[in-house]
Amino acid sequence: MEAKAKVKYIRISPRKVRLVADLIRGRRVNDALHTLKYSKQKASYFLEKVLRSALANAETKEDFEDAEDLVIKNIHIDGGPTMKRITPRAMGRASRIRKRMSYIHVVLDDSIEPRS
Repeated sequence: MEAKAKVKYIRISPRKVRLVADLIRGRRVNDALHTLKYSKQKASYFLEKVLRSALANAETKEDFEDAEDLVIKNIHIDGGPTMKRITPRAMGRASRIRKRMSYIHVVLDDSIEPRS
């Protein structure tokens, strides 16, 4: 049984989210939530929300048995749109500021073995 969740337009760089996503990839859901709860990175808040959403989606399915059996089968972070801003520089010039966004996709499954 698979359960999916995704979130779009998160205002944090995909590069920063991928660092935290690598910590929980392939782990059991309870272990991943525990890891994210005590992580100091801003990205852990968003990943925890998506993971809880996927868990809630799994619970609504008929063939759901137990949350302890669910493993993060796939988690990938994609880049979203970039907001482009400018900042003034010396001698009348301007530099571009890129405010990046992320898309987070999570797939939970109960038929695979967790990573230790």
